[in-house]
Amino acid sequence: MSRILIVDDEKAIRKTLTEILSFEGYTIEEAPDGEEALKCFKEKTYDVVLCDIKMPKLDGLDFLQKATEHNPDVPIIMISGHGTIETAVEAVKKGAYDFIQKPPDLNRLLITIRNAKERNNLVTETKTLKRRVTKVQEMIGESAPIHRIKETIEKVAPTEARILITGENGVGKELVARWVHEKSSRASGPLVEVNCAAIPSELIESELFGHEKGSFTSAIKQRIGKFEQANGGTLFLDEIGDMSLSAQAKVLRALQEGKITRVGGDKEISVDVRVIAATNKDLLKEVEAKNFRLDLYHRLGVILIHVPSLNERKDDIPLLVNRFLQDICADYGVAKKAIDPDAIKLLQEYNWTGNIRELRNVVERLVILSGKSITKDDVTSYVLPK
Repeated sequence: MSRILIVDDEKAIRKTLTEILSFEGYTIEEAPDGEEALKCFKEKTYDVVLCDIKMPKLDGLDFLQKATEHNPDVPIIMISGHGTIETAVEAVKKGAYDFIQKPPDLNRLLITIRNAKERNNLVTETKTLKRRVTKVQEMIGESAPIHRIKETIEKVAPTEARILITGENGVGKELVARWVHEKSSRASGPLVEVNCAAIPSELIESELFGHEKGSFTSAIKQRIGKFEQANGGTLFLDEIGDMSLSAQAKVLRALQEGKITRVGGDKEISVDVRVIAATNKDLLKEVEAKNFRLDLYHRLGVILIHVPSLNERKDDIPLLVNRFLQDICADYGVAKKAIDPDAIKLLQEYNWTGNIRELRNVVERLVILSGKSITKDDVTSYVLPK
């Protein structure tokens, strides 16, 4: 249900507007002056604000300015019996959604509120979509390991050197690969990702190199593989330590010769692909166990980038939590929640076995289950093991 804040120093006006808008199905809250309204605005989330201009303590235009500085996405409709063209223009310049003179025409007021609410919904949806389609997220962190990774990316991204990214699950290896692609000369080309651990060993070759029609029982039509799809761009082979030995041999040939052959085909196809690989395994131990080819390891590991676990970069947790709070609250359409320093300290003391992925899930849990702000008690109740 949509929530509206009515700000007016005249009690009769507030009562009349509350009765009308409550009848229309809106949840209404009232404030008798600009100071009280600003306090409510910072503590709660509103879909629309109706605000008088002439008020004690803090007038409507000053409230408008301070409120839009705090959250510019909430539409604020100014209502005044002392309205002039100059006042209306000033209000719009300061960020007002619209200006209506008292006594307001009921039909116009309801239409304006409806349009303002729809506009607010569109703004929220647009921001959410923009985040989802953004090519690459920011690499958040000021710790020494993250600085080294950023410096390495700046140096190697413009080259054609192959890169092997190592680190535990959930540390952000995919994000490193995306940044390398984004800062390379291939940024305008495709970035094609393959999770080698998620594809059965009998299908991995078809996935990577494609197949010809009739090459095996379920091959009812020709398929273009990931190497061809990534032509002119970057191929990211995630969890390459789980790739079968037969597929490893073909990947090695593709890296050596720049050519592939589809499963069931005999035609060589030239591909121009930069390969970035990632793994959570120790590939040299996998080589000793004869699960991974040493020659492929050396082909892939021209540049080695190790992404540290979250437990190795706990100084970055406040920055990460702040960004996750911002993104998650925006996705849920609520004002960004504050988090107490003691709560942050507890999160820094926690053992993050799931790394950044686990931290984001925990922040989302805290956003959903906590009150107006996230406290130490919230972390104790919803995060720490019982």
